[in-house]
Amino acid sequence: MTRIAILTPSLTTGDAVGNDALGMYEVLSARGHNTRLYAEGWASVDEYKIWPADKIASFLKSPSDLLIYHYSRGWDFGLDLLRDLPCRIAIKYHNVTPPEFFLKFNKDLARMCLEGRAQLKLIAAANCDIYMSASAYNERELLDEGVDESRSYVVPPFHHIDRLANVEADHRILEAYEDDRTNILMVGRISPHKGHPALIEAFAAYHLDYNPASRLFIVGKEDPRLEVYATGLRAIARYLKVEDAVVFAGGVSDHALKAYYSLADVFMITSEHEGFCVPLVEAMSMKVPIVAYGSSAIPGTVDGVGLVWTERDPYLLAESVNAIVKERETACALGRMGLRRYEENFTNRKIEAEFLKAIGNLL
Repeated sequence: MTRIAILTPSLTTGDAVGNDALGMYEVLSARGHNTRLYAEGWASVDEYKIWPADKIASFLKSPSDLLIYHYSRGWDFGLDLLRDLPCRIAIKYHNVTPPEFFLKFNKDLARMCLEGRAQLKLIAAANCDIYMSASAYNERELLDEGVDESRSYVVPPFHHIDRLANVEADHRILEAYEDDRTNILMVGRISPHKGHPALIEAFAAYHLDYNPASRLFIVGKEDPRLEVYATGLRAIARYLKVEDAVVFAGGVSDHALKAYYSLADVFMITSEHEGFCVPLVEAMSMKVPIVAYGSSAIPGTVDGVGLVWTERDPYLLAESVNAIVKERETACALGRMGLRRYEENFTNRKIEAEFLKAIGNLL
């Protein structure tokens, strides 16, 4: 069987890249391949053995070996491996956030993203055996940089929705918020490209003009390096006079996340940049209707099963939420459509099939 190294700069179960890498590891290990996970840093993955990235060359020594490199930010070490290793190489492209989103908040993060965007050309020119993209949006970026279409595949990221489906919702959260209020949910780390100011503005329009018995749950980890951004979001909520109706939940457990999805009447996202957006698929699996600003990969991920707009007009978004809340048949229809799209395209079983189809000739 093939020796396979799955490489990412950092590995955790708390983000889409980490979950995708772990999903690949599970699939390939189950098929008997000698598979290892490599990273420069890792956390919250105690059930897996992670190997230091600088030890990868002692494992991949044969032309028949395979490196799967998860590319999502600038990393000189990873780029050098594409040139130095003697084995076959597959890229998984998750997209790199444009640096301008971070310039006002953290220069180090902006630099990392700037390097990542610059390395896209070098990754494309590395003539790797195959290129897998998390979305058609990501694939288009690679093709525009010259990647051969015959080597390019769209493979959505593996995720932990199966685990989410099989846990009980946190009863403390359910008891705290099960009332007559309408609940709007957004899931995603607290980061400038996620568009939280527009989200809070749209919620304020809905809360103040349509339904004062409403609240907004913002679920996502807060990075200490982006404290200024997180503090600014709370200031915006105060300025718009909705601070008592906006709940910043932070990073949460699977049990808590299930509770927030169970409470949600609408999932709303106004992100300005997404390479795929796993929370949209989580919402589909939970039959939560979606209202979204159609930036980057979002229209392709939703693909007609939610209300997706090409502008971030807060009143348009608020009216969309109101239409879903007031028209129960619309909400149920969108929920059913979302679940059907999830089952037909985004279950881990479906993703596994696309993944094996892409790398089949390399095994």
